[in-house]
Amino acid sequence: MLLTISTTYSPATDLGYLLHKHPSRIQSFELSFGQAHVFYPEANTERCTAALLLDVDSIGLTRRPRGQFTENFALAQYVSDRPYVASSFLSVAIARVFGSALSGRCKERPELAETAIPLSAKLAILPCRGGEKLLRRLFEPLGYTVTTEHQALDTQFPQWGQSRYFTVTIENICRLSELLTHLYILIPVLDDEKHYWVDEAEIEKLSKRGSDWLAAHPEQESIVRRYLKHQQRLTSQALAQLCEKDNQETNEATQAEEEQVEERIGLNEIRLTVVTEILKQCGAKRVLDLGCGEGKLLRKLLAERQFEEIVGMDVSHRALKTAQKRLQYDRLPEKQKERIRLFQGSLGYRDKRLGGYDAAAVVEVIEHLDLPRLAVFERVLFEYACPRTVVLTTPNIEYNVKFENLQAGYFRHKDHRFEWTRDEFQSWAGKVAERFGYTVVFHPIGPTVEDIGPPTQMAVFTRKA
Repeated sequence: MLLTISTTYSPATDLGYLLHKHPSRIQSFELSFGQAHVFYPEANTERCTAALLLDVDSIGLTRRPRGQFTENFALAQYVSDRPYVASSFLSVAIARVFGSALSGRCKERPELAETAIPLSAKLAILPCRGGEKLLRRLFEPLGYTVTTEHQALDTQFPQWGQSRYFTVTIENICRLSELLTHLYILIPVLDDEKHYWVDEAEIEKLSKRGSDWLAAHPEQESIVRRYLKHQQRLTSQALAQLCEKDNQETNEATQAEEEQVEERIGLNEIRLTVVTEILKQCGAKRVLDLGCGEGKLLRKLLAERQFEEIVGMDVSHRALKTAQKRLQYDRLPEKQKERIRLFQGSLGYRDKRLGGYDAAAVVEVIEHLDLPRLAVFERVLFEYACPRTVVLTTPNIEYNVKFENLQAGYFRHKDHRFEWTRDEFQSWAGKVAERFGYTVVFHPIGPTVEDIGPPTQMAVFTRKA
């Protein structure tokens, strides 16, 4: 079985540092089920490709139990696809051979390990129990562009139809650790089989490798169930842990922290009022509130008859329940209920439900994202959802000196991953607008101070005709 990973990052040969494997050498590793070899078919400054070739011991496989496949027919152990297709064997090899890269460690270039770079991974033969639709449902929400080639059962007998095997290429701008993590988890999920016994230890692996993305994935339940080989007890336990983590991350006391800092100037109310007015002025009728939280903006939008369809999306189930209570959804007249919809999702994953809207509001959200995930967020919103108008706000870090109850050097919220100056925000927004075909204008929100600016900065993106 063969996995290749390519990049066009400059210089592309830095891939060798990330993988801890020198491009000029062939390296081999002994595994309990065979040998793994790492080599570079191409390595220059423009493009670099690393290959992981796994040579599984076919004879050794006949001497070990292999789960459901041994029950299919008497000669199953001798007629086997296991040595030739991407499966849990490959996941184990990734963890063994690329362990440091999988964990996001790079001693020589630590800053590179945290950098989102253009990456492409190709799996020569990937079994997919569920077909191409499932394959896309797993990878596309993570921001990947997926290219597939369906393999025939036998090219000499086309009437036999297609097999369950695909040659798959996935491309994304992300950290290498993220790419390897997604492959590590999703390869056995697509195969729907594992070559080893599954117990509670697999829940720990799933929690460790899926902590940053699995809780918000649209196919979360399917991934967990397949990864744990359909064992109901383990599946329920794993899903409960993911739900508990989600609740912890959205603790109500933590959510109120930023508002307490800004309370003296009533900034949150000013911000929501301005955003609502901008959405009205652009003529939008179908509006998204991405990262809607407890629904404060949704309540303002619902009060405006102009908005015929309002959608609130948030990563937290708890926040959505709070939003539903704030909107008094159960008491709304039927016509009002028809105007508003809430669903769980993440701006870190491509989501077809976000397509086709006039406008999107992203209010005080991006600063909660890790900087390396911004590239994925940009594609999710501006390339895939691509609403006509995007209204986006974020704190102006220059104004923080005016908050007496905020210690010097601290962000307004302990969950903020960054806060930008006006120049940094405008530089980022300008590049995004140019890349995805938008124009952008900037507006201050709140009291403006000379040489410091406003407490909140807002960019309004408008898609070019």
